[in-house]
Amino acid sequence: MRRRLPALAATATALALLLTGCSGEGDGRDADGTIRLSFQSLAWQKESVDANEQLVREWNAAHPDIQVDYVQGSWDNVHDQLLTSFEGGEAPDIIHDASDDLADFAYGGYLADLRDLLPGRLTRDIPRQSWETTTFDGGVYGVPFLQEPKVLIANTKILASSGVRIPTPAKPWSWPEFRQVSEKLTTKGTYGVAWPLKEPVSVTLNLGLSAGGKLFHRGVDGKVTIRSDAGDRIMPGTVRDQVNSDHSAARSALGMGGSDTLPGFFGGKYAMVPLGFSYRQQVVEQAPEGFGWTVLPAPAGSGGLAQGVSPQTLSVAEDSPHKKEAVQFIDFLLRPANMVRLAKGDWMLPTGTEALADPALHTEENGWAIGTALARALRPAPAQSVRGYPEWKDKVATPALQEYYSGAIDTEELRKRLVDDGNRVLARYQR
Repeated sequence: MRRRLPALAATATALALLLTGCSGEGDGRDADGTIRLSFQSLAWQKESVDANEQLVREWNAAHPDIQVDYVQGSWDNVHDQLLTSFEGGEAPDIIHDASDDLADFAYGGYLADLRDLLPGRLTRDIPRQSWETTTFDGGVYGVPFLQEPKVLIANTKILASSGVRIPTPAKPWSWPEFRQVSEKLTTKGTYGVAWPLKEPVSVTLNLGLSAGGKLFHRGVDGKVTIRSDAGDRIMPGTVRDQVNSDHSAARSALGMGGSDTLPGFFGGKYAMVPLGFSYRQQVVEQAPEGFGWTVLPAPAGSGGLAQGVSPQTLSVAEDSPHKKEAVQFIDFLLRPANMVRLAKGDWMLPTGTEALADPALHTEENGWAIGTALARALRPAPAQSVRGYPEWKDKVATPALQEYYSGAIDTEELRKRLVDDGNRVLARYQR
């Protein structure tokens, strides 16, 4: 998933790229013949930045003839920044991004096809469904390495006093039961749930998979069309009813980001908040002393615990003169023990099977065991390989879903805008 950094990082990124040298300049070697690779990382939490920088130092110490320069990027502007650097011939050799941002770059010829470069160890260790997130038109354009399910972070005191059934990965709440529980948790001064939906599209699509939703359908001709079926309406319909009919979900939270809900959660205003798995770090760091919280699985439907994810990825620029060496560094970075270090630094789950089995990621403390139990149910985000998705998301889906969740438009109007308007957008990309 994508993260946020201060806008200042955009300037820092551009300056760093100029200072360290990029794939488009010369043959990527120093005067003494040393191969020099630039690695643009989007790590932003201190633990994650420290882990990435330490791994770069370890690589450089062991490979004096292949040196890697660490470049700090920003999730805030990565797509536009990369596009500019690709078109200017100044892209970093090794690119940290998210899988849902790769399609246009892959189809545009900016990223290297890694199929003949990846070592067998790495391709075998990462499950097929994760590789699907970085596969476009048969080519592999990134290595998926970190993923983040949505979970419910809940106030244990409120849960205990309500007497509701506590869900587990083996016996999660259904979407109807989740709606009922939210009503039961709602009391004077407390909402059962707060949905932070400032950016509603990925949440809606990814959690919709649990109810059998898909929305995007690829035909035999390879073209994608949008269709809204019954399963696509369960998750958004539940949220809309919680806000507008049951009043068990806080209307004010709809315009919030995930972090914005935490003060209200700590203050008892919200009993539960659906958040990405990595938000546990903020809870640990910011919760008042003695505050009790737990991690619960998201609701399930006909698709079980399935939910979509867009893993963080590592790619290689097509213009890089040293693709083989760049992949060697990626292979080092994603050795099982190193992948665990990166996962713990970002408070996410590794994609690698061996790393995911590490006992450090199966502890009850801070909900790690709940997350790893969900890993097998994670699937590629529905719009993963859809060309034109960014425009559809920004111009069509985001405003339509915001109005729908607030109660300003009904289900039929939402369908019309997502499907009819959306298909017109996608058609321009598939001529």
